[in-house]
Amino acid sequence: MVRITISGHPGSGTSTLVHLLSKEKGWSSLNGGQLFRQEAKRRNMTLAEFGQLCKDDLDVDQNLDALLKDEMIREDDDAPAIIESRLAGWWAYQLNIDVPRIWLEVGDRERAKRVLAREGGTLEAILQASKMRAEIDAQRFHKLYNLLPEQEEPYTHRIEATSLNPQEVLLEVLSIVEAST
Repeated sequence: MVRITISGHPGSGTSTLVHLLSKEKGWSSLNGGQLFRQEAKRRNMTLAEFGQLCKDDLDVDQNLDALLKDEMIREDDDAPAIIESRLAGWWAYQLNIDVPRIWLEVGDRERAKRVLAREGGTLEAILQASKMRAEIDAQRFHKLYNLLPEQEEPYTHRIEATSLNPQEVLLEVLSIVEAST
């Protein structure tokens, strides 16, 4: 069964944290983006085509979220211990799953710098694209669920990670995990 959820905006370091935490604890993980990519492949669509479909047909988004929720409540040996997605904390909260629900808070400029290092481009273009994506996502999440991923309500812990390196974030999370067991 899930032991922790990790959430944050794109570029906040959630994937890096999940990788480090998985390695440190020997836990399996599921990345919400992984479900997205698997579904695109299953439908023989590119990621861009599938993204457009999700935007045009909100039922597709809801079906992906239902899959993520199903993974969260699985209790077999193959169930992921770490679930990472922008809404993972919300789903655990709504499902009354008593685990640490972490939100990584990272400033817009720092997130853009991280995306720039990973994908290239220009800082201004990334900042603009991130702002546009955040606005579209906020509208979608509000329309679908009447929530925003970053709202404080579902999270047991918020980590201000703008000036922290990955190891420092990991240490904070390990401390949270140890305190919760």
